[in-house]
Amino acid sequence: MSTREAETTAGFRPLKLRARDSEDLQTIAAHLQDALVPLSDTAYLKPEKRFVFVANRFRWEAGGAEDGAAGPDASEPAGDARFADVEDDSGAGRLYERVNCGVCFDRVRGVRVRGVDPRDRDQILNLLTLEAGPDAITLVFSGGAQIRLDVSHIRCHVEDLGEPWPTRWRPGHDADEAVANEPG
Repeated sequence: MSTREAETTAGFRPLKLRARDSEDLQTIAAHLQDALVPLSDTAYLKPEKRFVFVANRFRWEAGGAEDGAAGPDASEPAGDARFADVEDDSGAGRLYERVNCGVCFDRVRGVRVRGVDPRDRDQILNLLTLEAGPDAITLVFSGGAQIRLDVSHIRCHVEDLGEPWPTRWRPGHDADEAVANEPG
């Protein structure tokens, strides 16, 4: 591991959260904003009434929200994520972090998709947010894709898996695009 990589992961404490209500779910949504979710790493375990996935989570809490970037505490709505190469003063490129994160929703009675071809397991979805509604949780992805979980209660567990790795790419959001992408 290089010195820069060691600096990036220094002091890493894995994220471990639970959600039991819509307020808790919004905290989880903030931490999962801009997570990359390979469709091949999602599964509906019908007999267990569980929907699970592994996401490549951008670690906003590790300093990714600097310089006015969107992040867990950003007040502007998120649009389609674009990735911007951000340089530090040395010109070597600022390092951010990503980490694999396991996400589990319990008490799931059914799963519906919109804008996602479940047969195309090579798709990589960009998670924008989670929305709680009556008896449902909707995973909202860029490009209008959605996965709706019909649930009896909000029960979600999130946990980082393994160590983070460095990346130069920070997700960026254009507020004008976010407004343009909202359903009419």
